[in-house]
Amino acid sequence: MEDDFAETQANERLTRRGLLGAGAVGLLAASAGPALAQGSPGPAAPPSTITNPPRDFSRRGAPTTYFWDPDILTLDPSFGGLAQPNAAIERLWTGALWSEGPAWNAQGRYLVWSDIPNNRQMRWLEDDGRVSVFRSPSGNSNGNSFDFQGRQLSCEHLNRRVVRYELDGSATVLADAFEGKKLNSPNDVVAHPDGSYWFTDPPYGGQLYEGAPDAAGGPSNANGRINPRLGQPPGIGLAKRELPTNCYRIDPSGRVDLVVSESQVPDPNGLCFSPDYRKLYIASTGKGPGDTGPGGKGDIHVFDVGPDNRLSNQKLFSDCMVDGVKCGPDGLRCDVEGNLWASSNAGRAVGYSGVCVFNPEGKLIGRIRLPEICGNICFGGPKRNRLFMAASQSLYAVYLATQGAGPG
Repeated sequence: MEDDFAETQANERLTRRGLLGAGAVGLLAASAGPALAQGSPGPAAPPSTITNPPRDFSRRGAPTTYFWDPDILTLDPSFGGLAQPNAAIERLWTGALWSEGPAWNAQGRYLVWSDIPNNRQMRWLEDDGRVSVFRSPSGNSNGNSFDFQGRQLSCEHLNRRVVRYELDGSATVLADAFEGKKLNSPNDVVAHPDGSYWFTDPPYGGQLYEGAPDAAGGPSNANGRINPRLGQPPGIGLAKRELPTNCYRIDPSGRVDLVVSESQVPDPNGLCFSPDYRKLYIASTGKGPGDTGPGGKGDIHVFDVGPDNRLSNQKLFSDCMVDGVKCGPDGLRCDVEGNLWASSNAGRAVGYSGVCVFNPEGKLIGRIRLPEICGNICFGGPKRNRLFMAASQSLYAVYLATQGAGPG
């Protein structure tokens, strides 16, 4: 009987009530004076991605949330109104080679994202958490989104184009060239209420791992030693990079317009609008394959969007330096309050990869730490109050106290 009682007590201490109770005992001990508190161990440090051994994010891992998740960091009091108490970061799935481009389908209540090197799109179902292959091959798709009519938009590295999947199951090529020249490798795309689509076109698909290099003599295959046709369908591996790394707007008429040049934002990556669509944020990432210029600097730029869709008043929104660590931005999303959420690629600086959150003035107000590099993010869930994070090999999510702005 004594053994059974001891085991029951031990199990109770592992529950949330037991943890809270333990905290209460500690407070009572402190208030009772030195005699009662003498010899009591100090409070255990909460687990985090920088502890040793590292935190186990899987469903088999130990409980992580006492009231605030220890890897959701408040750097400014304003972030307290955005983070959700008692909500833990969850790893929903792992098994990709490089996860990117999460997008939420509100009608179907599912998340779709890209596993670029595996040339497939994955789908997570909200009702039971099941994950399956959604589309394969995917053209080595990167960024995905949904427009205001619920149609999926995808940026295909391999085919150097932006496509839209129609509600009847057909597919439409929205853009694959500009002024008669083939696009590089469209990366991310967002919809505008006027029916237009805006996308970035860096060169990252011009590598073996995520698409196909240029044909011999092209910028990403200058010496011609790589055979870009190996393992590819007919017609792939014949193109050469012809354009700078620009941002474009696809007019509802189908016309493709240049909106941001490489000289303004080199190697553009993620992009998003403010909730009122009067500002456009663009992440400039690092130097890509075939770049002859300096490439991006791992920062975020912001533009004013005029009624004629012309951009003006470019500003450096953030250099993405945190504690002296470069938290390279990739995917971007705004919440309904106008705060900017940016995925963070801090390389080997463990504890700085994940998500950085900035207020509209560009001040860093909070961070979410992940044990993997985060490539892209989106808001989703039935209430659009859940942040989904596509990070390296895995998919993570956490509930928030705010909602994402815009569809997809």
